[in-house]
Amino acid sequence: MRKIKKGDEVVVTTGKDKGKRGTVLRVIDAEHVVVEGANVAKKHVRPNPMKGLAGGIVDREMPLHLSNVAIFNPSTKKGDRVGIKVLDDGRRVRVFRSSGEMIDV
Repeated sequence: MRKIKKGDEVVVTTGKDKGKRGTVLRVIDAEHVVVEGANVAKKHVRPNPMKGLAGGIVDREMPLHLSNVAIFNPSTKKGDRVGIKVLDDGRRVRVFRSSGEMIDV
């Protein structure tokens, strides 16, 4: 079970975008995620008339390592670590480490 999934609201904990909050747009692999509005780089794009792309410089969100993001806890208004708890019926759910509350209800 992944600790951070697509659609989660996360806080960037290190780097040039430290403190920024955004949603996870996609999970690249086991260790990298793309966060909306964080780690934005300028990308030079060639025009491609076959695809209808105009050339120029575009802003693109680049991947961040999972160790540099923390899931946002709305009750504390801070980033929090994630744990996994097994319920009585055998289901596994994600919980906040600080409070033990379930993330996905």
